[in-house]
Amino acid sequence: MLAQATVNGILLGGLYGLATVGFSMVWGVMGVINLAHTAFITLGAYVTYVLFERYGVDPLLSMPLAMASMFVLGYGIQRLILNHVIRTSLLLSLVVTFGIELVLTDATVLIFTSDVRSVNASYASTSVAVFGTLVPVVRLLAAGLSLALGVGFFVFLRRASLGQAILATALDREMSNLMGINPQQVFALTAGAGAALAGAAGSLSSMLFPVSPTMGVSFLGAVFVITVLGGIGSVEGCIVAGFLYGLVQAWAAYWLGTSFQEIVAFAMFLGVLVVRPQGLFGRAFFGEHA
Repeated sequence: MLAQATVNGILLGGLYGLATVGFSMVWGVMGVINLAHTAFITLGAYVTYVLFERYGVDPLLSMPLAMASMFVLGYGIQRLILNHVIRTSLLLSLVVTFGIELVLTDATVLIFTSDVRSVNASYASTSVAVFGTLVPVVRLLAAGLSLALGVGFFVFLRRASLGQAILATALDREMSNLMGINPQQVFALTAGAGAALAGAAGSLSSMLFPVSPTMGVSFLGAVFVITVLGGIGSVEGCIVAGFLYGLVQAWAAYWLGTSFQEIVAFAMFLGVLVVRPQGLFGRAFFGEHA
């Protein structure tokens, strides 16, 4: 049973890590805690649900469309709204992003109602045995694709010129502007990429959890813990911390009961803040903007 809980926790942790990457990057590059991030997860799940329910599109095949849709939405919101408040106080950005989250959630309720939906792919109940432990195929696919997307985004930031521009803007906004980088454009692209990754996480989550207008909110606690644990703005930190978070939750649920898994996770969150505030892979400059 412990082995089964460990496997399930690790696989779920991969999805948590993917759901956090965009949130962490937006926080690290712009210094904005984007509370609308969970709405992108929800909408990504609904894109997959609609394509599966109405057109029979496999959830894995619908994920690119969910990512593209959320990129456009995230880019537009950043360009039209958040870029105008980014230089104000952190409190104002929190209020604005919280308001956007409420609008998106209410719009989802109006369109789809509050009914709980599900995406049941043909392989949803299939498992494979690994050393006597059953590994659900859906969780394995979700963890594998989450890891692949996370690593792909990490490579993009380090190798692509646009990725270098994002990192340069996070390092020194004013200097990057002097070097010909348009911070406003970088902010919008970063927000779009973060929303796209959240959409991918929502698309994969639709195969694991019930789809509802508030499903993204259940990720909020995990997203904060993983961001702090991995380090604000650190993609590799999100990936590693996501797996660690899922593992800790699984072990806490196994040894103490499911009612204690959130308590243990947030105790870890507080411990990291006290011992290593920058997180496992955090850099000093991320999130520090005048």
